[in-house]
Amino acid sequence: MTAISNETTQVPSSSTFTEIGGVVHEYDWNWQGQPLTVVYETRGEGTPILLLPAFSTVSTRAEMRGLAERLSAQFEVFALDWIGFGQSSRPSLVYCPELYQQFLQDFVRDQFETAIPVVAAGHAAGYVLQLAQNHPSVLSKMVLVAPTWQSPLRVMSGEPQGWHRGIRELVRSPLLGQAIYQLNTTPAFLRFMYGQHVYVDDTRLTPEFIAKKRQITQSPGARFAPAAFVTGGIDPVSSRAELLSYLQPLPVPVKMIIGEQVPPNSKTEMEALAELTGVEASVLPGSLGMHEEYPDSIFPEIANFL
Repeated sequence: MTAISNETTQVPSSSTFTEIGGVVHEYDWNWQGQPLTVVYETRGEGTPILLLPAFSTVSTRAEMRGLAERLSAQFEVFALDWIGFGQSSRPSLVYCPELYQQFLQDFVRDQFETAIPVVAAGHAAGYVLQLAQNHPSVLSKMVLVAPTWQSPLRVMSGEPQGWHRGIRELVRSPLLGQAIYQLNTTPAFLRFMYGQHVYVDDTRLTPEFIAKKRQITQSPGARFAPAAFVTGGIDPVSSRAELLSYLQPLPVPVKMIIGEQVPPNSKTEMEALAELTGVEASVLPGSLGMHEEYPDSIFPEIANFL
């Protein structure tokens, strides 16, 4: 597998919109001969810091806005849309962990001249841990917010099985797949999922909020990467032991923030990481979307750690 990174360009304000109130850029990248464009934003001045949103059907850099607004007073904040999500390229390729591992390595290498701190939410945490273990000189500190490594389907049904892949391929199919995807991105379903394990405060799930989230799901090619995420195709590791190995020993100082209302299975995995020697951990209000819902609570923890 090869990846060739190219130059970064600033996007004219008329061609796209900001998500964290900063300057929008494009990063051109190549995966197995296919050119891809990653959209990211910068805001503020000072030491660079990278913010990585969680993977989900509605994943975008916008969920990092609250933290970006607060951190930009002291840092030059970088926030990106993962390939297959948000405003970045969403081709119908086979999404896999190797793609994201290589992309993150190349992006950090090309954008930053010195070691940087990084804030990673959800599945992004696993990819950051791999990066730190394989290239310890590129990161200075890590903040992992509600870190996860298991797909929603695996959390519900256990070890990966053949039918997990079958569902993934079904959603990728031209007609039936699009129909299934639409059923799972209706406003009612999105609100149900947010209320179940993403947000704690239901009053935040207004029709306007849900409509904005649904708009994310309607972009061309929007179903391919989320289908991989939901069915385990882009889980950063295959077991808890593998994830723990990236923290033994700690490659760089690590701060972990766990949500009080995180679903039990996910919370058990987070607590296993937090028990490792040297990991600094805090428990705060919130669930899997705590980085978006409660930036006021999370920001002081990040600021003190950095």
